[in-house]
Amino acid sequence: MTTASQQRLKFRRLVETYAIVKLASDALIPAWATKGEFTSISRTADELSIVCPIEHIPADVHSPHRWTCLKLEGPFPFELTGVLLSFIKPLSSGGVSIFAISTFDTDYVLVQEQTSAQATTILIGAGHQQVS
Repeated sequence: MTTASQQRLKFRRLVETYAIVKLASDALIPAWATKGEFTSISRTADELSIVCPIEHIPADVHSPHRWTCLKLEGPFPFELTGVLLSFIKPLSSGGVSIFAISTFDTDYVLVQEQTSAQATTILIGAGHQQVS
């Protein structure tokens, strides 16, 4: 079995600034939530979570933080373990909070905008490579 800790990961910063919004679990998916380079919509019995570019959020929808989205350059085979851990462990050790989302091919890690530069410095120091 191969682990991600045995390789350096490449990541890129998505251009847009993101918001994370929580709606009622039975809310309809709003049209504004489906625009942009990256969006994520997850529904549970407790909530509807939406991650999308902040520019699409209506003024009456509460989103207290601005987020920077870091995309790991996948795809990663399912047999590869520790991908997300190898990326977020240095951030955790450096005191940077994250919001992680996994897709079929890769992972996205959001950090609050005010910690974005610190997060990038930590990740590069841990051996990961930022690409354009």
